[in-house]
Order: sequence, then structure tokens, then C-alpha cells
Amino acid sequence: MTINISRKLLLAATLPFLLAACGGGESANPAGEDGEEEAGHADEGKIALTNEQVKIAGIALGRPTVGSDGALQLPATIEGDPQATQAVSAAIGGRVVALNRNLGQTIGRGQTLAIIESREATQLQGEVQATRARLALANSNLAREERLFAQRVSPEQDVIAARTSATEARIAYQLAQQQVSAAGGDGGRLNRIAIAAPISGQVIARSVVLGQTVAADAELYRIANLSSVSLSLNLQPADAGRIRPGAIVSVSAPGRQAAGKISFVSPALDPATKLVPAIAILDNRAGQWRVGEAVTASVALAGAHGDASISVPSTAIQTVEGKSVVFVRTNEGFEVVPVVLGDRAGANVIIGSGLKGTEQIAITNSFALKAEIGKGEAAHED
Repeated sequence: MTINISRKLLLAATLPFLLAACGGGESANPAGEDGEEEAGHADEGKIALTNEQVKIAGIALGRPTVGSDGALQLPATIEGDPQATQAVSAAIGGRVVALNRNLGQTIGRGQTLAIIESREATQLQGEVQATRARLALANSNLAREERLFAQRVSPEQDVIAARTSATEARIAYQLAQQQVSAAGGDGGRLNRIAIAAPISGQVIARSVVLGQTVAADAELYRIANLSSVSLSLNLQPADAGRIRPGAIVSVSAPGRQAAGKISFVSPALDPATKLVPAIAILDNRAGQWRVGEAVTASVALAGAHGDASISVPSTAIQTVEGKSVVFVRTNEGFEVVPVVLGDRAGANVIIGSGLKGTEQIAITNSFALKAEIGKGEAAHED
């Protein structure tokens, strides 16, 4: 901290010499020669500086932050989107005879993940075959009765009975098909059932090995669509009222950054932590975020009355004649603008009044500009 202050003082002391070196001193433009103000001279809260002089003085420019009362910094955890993560279980017990995906591999919805061989599969597949045959017979009988009825050979009640039998056979066949589908699907043989992926995504867990006997409802795989992930946050109750769905969240980790939006802020506190759970959604199509990873989140805070507010870095604030000011860039240099300060928000300070939010301001080395103002005042007094 001492080193930084010393550097600022040194810069303030040497700024006039820097300005003179750039042609802004008296030697380059003697006072009164052409009526123009000396570059770098402060007159009634104004400082004349060229772009080159601003660059040499190390003054960085920026614009105020508009739309939030700063940002809240807090730890967070990357989690899979609950709507895009699904466990794949065996609907029937049996022996695993095929595993078509390994950890990390992708799979499309409906593609076969595994094949299970079991007696129950034989029964399910056999029921499909039997009901299909009964349906074909019932349809044949119905066609025959309808033909005989048209020829006035059979009574109408025979046609009605045949139609009812065909309908019942169709229902039985469809039910048998649905039972096979619920178990997974046709495995290619009468005694096999194929387990299909319910969603498209990436295999993030596999709980079985080839040849293993599994029970009904045993988990085989876990699939997640990680094109988007969720960010789990825990907020203090006082902060939760200033964070709303749609608020921008900046996420950072070593070597990576991303932005997302708050999708949910719980209306109730967590009983265990007494904090307010919140969730944000992040785009992860590039695959840079991993489930379970700890990250740092910066959440934009809303104004107390829902109004957009203006904040600036604390390094942009200086005190001149007992008033808080910022230095606003003009065509000729800088102008001192008094401001009313509000609360601090991290590295920023809320501006109650004085700025519109569209100005370009000095955000670093503004201390040197304050020193230049003081130099101008001293020269005026002499």
C-alpha cells in the first residue's frame, strides 16, 4: 500500500514535467503569445490535456457502471442442470451382455446403452409375439364376417362380436409392446431387452460391468446434457432482496470466465444454513465448467427501489475543496465534476447524483489530476 501511494505522489509531482515534455509547457506555448491556455493548466475546475499527455501520465479512462448497485462477490458451486440429468436404470433383472458407452462418451436420445438378458425378457417378448398373432387372427375373422354380412349370409351380431374381438386383440398387442418399451426395447433376441438413452448427453457415471447380474431398478448409467450447467449460490437474507431473476452473474475460475443469469431465488431460507438458495444458469457448450467445481461468482445487485444506479471505481473518486469529485474527460482534457457518494459495493462506489452514466472518466491515477488542480489554484493565488 505504501509503495502504491508513493508512486501516486511521484506521478503527481512529475506530471507538470511530463506535460512540458509533450509540448504542453510554457516553452512550447508562451503565455499570451496566441491567447491560448497553457496545456495542462487548470482553470475553474478544468484541466487541458491532450491524448498523448493522458497516455504519458498513465491515466486510464473508463465509464461508470449503470444498472446495478455494484456487485456481490461470493463462492459458488457448479452443478448439473436438474432438468438435463437422468439416471438410466434396468427395468427388469438380468445379466448385462452389452455396454455400448463408456464414461465421457456422448449418446443420442433413443440409442442403445446396454442389453440385458433374462427370463423376464423372454416372457415380455413372447407376449408380444403371442398378442401379435392373436391380433392377426382377429382381424382375419373380422374381415370374413364383414364379407359374409355383406352377402347376407351371417347376422350382424356376428360382425359386432368379431369387431369386438379384434379391438381387444389390438389393445392386448399394444399393451405388450408398451411393456417391452418400458423395459427398454427389443434387444434383438427373444430373451434380451435393450436399454435406451432417455435423453441426449454425456455419460457421467457407469455403475455396472459386462457380465454383471443386476436387479430390477438398478442404476446402470447416469447421463447429463452439460450444454448448460447451473450455479448454486447461498445468499445472506439482506442480499437476497437485492438479487432478482435475470440478474447478471459473472463466474470466474483459474484461466476461465463466463457470464450467466439468475434463474431462481428461493422465497425461503435453508433450515440448515439460514441462507437463501439461488440458482443461475451458465452456457457450457464449450465444456469449460465441470460439475462439482468451486468457483467465484459476482452477482449484480439491484437498486433499493428497482431503479438503475450508477457506480464508479473507488480510485476515480478524489476530494477537492472538501467535496467528492470525479474527473470527466472533455475534448480539451478533464473537468472536475462534484458527486454525491452512496454506499460502497465491492471495489465500486455508488454515485447518488452528479453523473449521468454516459461520461468517460479517469479511473486510475486521478490523484495526479487532483494535484494539477491544486497547482493551478496556487498559481492563481500568486
